[in-house]
Amino acid sequence: MRIIGGSLKGFKLKVPKGISTRPSSEKVRSALFNIIGPRIRDSLFLDLFAGSGAVGLEALSRGARKAVFVENSRLALQCLEDNLARSGLTCRGEILPLDVRQALSLLQKRGDRFDFIFLDPPYGQGWATLILPRLASLLSPGGEIIWEGERREEVSEVQGLKLKDRRVYGDTALNFYRLEEGESYGSHGPDR
Repeated sequence: MRIIGGSLKGFKLKVPKGISTRPSSEKVRSALFNIIGPRIRDSLFLDLFAGSGAVGLEALSRGARKAVFVENSRLALQCLEDNLARSGLTCRGEILPLDVRQALSLLQKRGDRFDFIFLDPPYGQGWATLILPRLASLLSPGGEIIWEGERREEVSEVQGLKLKDRRVYGDTALNFYRLEEGESYGSHGPDR
């Protein structure tokens, strides 16, 4: 696996062996960052269920100001830490070696807000239904939540969030959520 765009284009990523981690394919990452486009520049990016960190590192490579990676698998964490160190972007990345629910509580307590929140939970285990409702309070005005899931998974309606777009790539779907009109979370300034 490699970073496919930006300043780190071609950078080889270390990925955990085995089937417990399913990295986002290059095709899906390429599509994601083509959709996000130049809005990634100077953004704050949250990568939940980060695995090797491929998506968050891709965001940093393309100009995100900071990425926070949440991962609790020991094997994935070793790869993530190594990838971040070898990339030379340690100063722009923060790793939270916690369960996603614990990490969300910590981020909410700290008052963190993100322009992009990406989650790629294990397929078919109901994580999106559990996690999506908690993400609205971490979203900057004008920000987006991107849930990568299995195409067959039911798309959740979430109070306070509006599903704005859904793109399907083979068995994978990218679901894009924004705050409902009139909802106000965070204090990060005007829409970008």
